[in-house]
Amino acid sequence: MTDTPLTPEQEAEAQRLFELMQQPFLDEARRLARLLATKPDGQLLGKTEFAVRDAVHRLGAQALQAALDERKKGGTRAPA
Repeated sequence: MTDTPLTPEQEAEAQRLFELMQQPFLDEARRLARLLATKPDGQLLGKTEFAVRDAVHRLGAQALQAALDERKKGGTRAPA
């Protein structure tokens, strides 16, 4: 994904979203690191791989929800 040029308003919204998502992402990264630290090489793929993918999907869903919530509060004045 490449960086997209943003208007000042979009940059402000992006910064708000970044701040909202930062802690949940860090928390999930810590959980993933702990999970991976417990697995030997032979167990990184398969069941563990799917657990990691599920966690990343949850993060994506949290990011989308944060964006929707910000827009409901009036964080964006124009349609996307």
